[in-house]
Amino acid sequence: MNAYKNKRGFSLSYTALYRRWRSRTFDEIKGQDAITASFKNQIMTGRIGHAYLFCGTRGTGKTSVAKILARAVNCEHPIDGNPCNACPSCQAILSESSMNVVEMDAASNNGVDDIRQIRDKIQYPPVDGRYKVYIIDEVHMLSQSAFNAFLKTLEEPPSYVIFILATTEPNKIPITILSRCQRYDFKRITTDTIAARLREISDAENIQVSDEALHYIARSGDGSMRDAVSLLDQCSAFQFDRRIEYEDALSILGAVDTAVFSDLVRALSKKDVKTGLQLVAEVIDQGRELSQFVADFVMYARNMLLASTVDDLSGLVDMSSENLKRLKEDASLLSTVELMRYIRMLSDLSNQLRYATQKRILIETTFMKLAYPETDASPEGMNARLAEIQRTLRNLPAGTPLPTAAVSANTGDQNNVAPQPVLASTPKKVTLPRAQYEDLQLLKKEWRSICAAITIPALSAALIRDESYVRPDRDRSGMTIVTRSRAAAHLLEQEASIPEIRRIVAEKYHKDIRFSTVLSEENEAATVYVTDEDLSKIHMQVETEG
Repeated sequence: MNAYKNKRGFSLSYTALYRRWRSRTFDEIKGQDAITASFKNQIMTGRIGHAYLFCGTRGTGKTSVAKILARAVNCEHPIDGNPCNACPSCQAILSESSMNVVEMDAASNNGVDDIRQIRDKIQYPPVDGRYKVYIIDEVHMLSQSAFNAFLKTLEEPPSYVIFILATTEPNKIPITILSRCQRYDFKRITTDTIAARLREISDAENIQVSDEALHYIARSGDGSMRDAVSLLDQCSAFQFDRRIEYEDALSILGAVDTAVFSDLVRALSKKDVKTGLQLVAEVIDQGRELSQFVADFVMYARNMLLASTVDDLSGLVDMSSENLKRLKEDASLLSTVELMRYIRMLSDLSNQLRYATQKRILIETTFMKLAYPETDASPEGMNARLAEIQRTLRNLPAGTPLPTAAVSANTGDQNNVAPQPVLASTPKKVTLPRAQYEDLQLLKKEWRSICAAITIPALSAALIRDESYVRPDRDRSGMTIVTRSRAAAHLLEQEASIPEIRRIVAEKYHKDIRFSTVLSEENEAATVYVTDEDLSKIHMQVETEG
């Protein structure tokens, strides 16, 4: 198509970068070396299959490899397994004028009639060239009846027909189809590979872009070469007459700098919700995409978790040395349990935002829960509260009686609470907080370890051997110890038994829990109740109550 120019000399017709820079040979395919090597060998040896299945995420090269393969099998002068792209056959396929290559989108052509048309057309051999190639994209969208109609044709096609099926969801394809194809799984392309390709394109297109911005664009592609090239095209259109810097890429793509996440983490770790909400407001005012903002925050929390657990982060975290140093400082502010809670809650938030109409409110409430673990009823939230209590207790001076505020997990900033003077001669009685429902559930899971910690050997052995368990009371005010034998029940009735169990729970969980005991229902069902008339028939002395 001819390109018309306006008064300023700019072309009015424009082809997107990802189309203009689509790979034309196997050697130009990036990040799929094993697959391209296999196809080059097949072309050179003539061992060409009749059906291929290409699986992988978007933008990993499935369609490009399919088109290159279609040209290679029909090329008059192949070069080391690659199409020459110069012979009449290659030129016809490149211009999409060849009758030997048929592309079909199964998303819109997914019925039985569409498959029947293919089945009818393959009966006629190619007029020129050696093979007729059918490329069916998004093949998983075919209906079940269409798959059934396609089955026999796919199994035994004419010798001059090649089927190339492409899909992003191979799990939706019937096993009968899978078993008749050579399957190739296209892996996600690494950020470095994408960045190198973007540098080639930008240099060739005279696009001025910094390495930092280019690397961020590559990372935003999320393993997809096509997405990354499209993002580069978008940035180049915005910054047409000057160099694209890192801040420009963030602004164009609606992303947020990692410094914002660092400030958020430091604010939330100090329970400074006001500063956290102000940062969110700034992100919204700047027009950033909130879903992408939360997704990037999840990745930052993941990087903090790795920084706190792994010594060598090379190959795991893609950051500059300056940002990496700040990341490690942020990771030191939170425990491993807290970081895992951050990841879980932010991931849940990311899923909720897909269908939410009030995204800002969801984000704000989630950040409040991150700052105040006591508002989170999940096991991770409870573990975070326990970690906070332990951290507070460790920071107390030696010999200081425990104040109530140290174990109550209140919502205030503990660093701002002035220590209360305590006289050594009159120690205060420590009042432990009552257990919440989630505390009872955790106790239920760890009951066996509590039994093992009991210092009364007979009681400990009896409870473990008896396979006793605990369950919350109906009013959730305490726990009931359920035993299966009368021997264990008898030991629990001893004066020191229940206080010993309460002591262990208080030391381990810093909670005051009331315990009661009961025999299991199986044992109770075996008890036989008789009347006074029945007792009169027993020839032995029997004492009755009442």
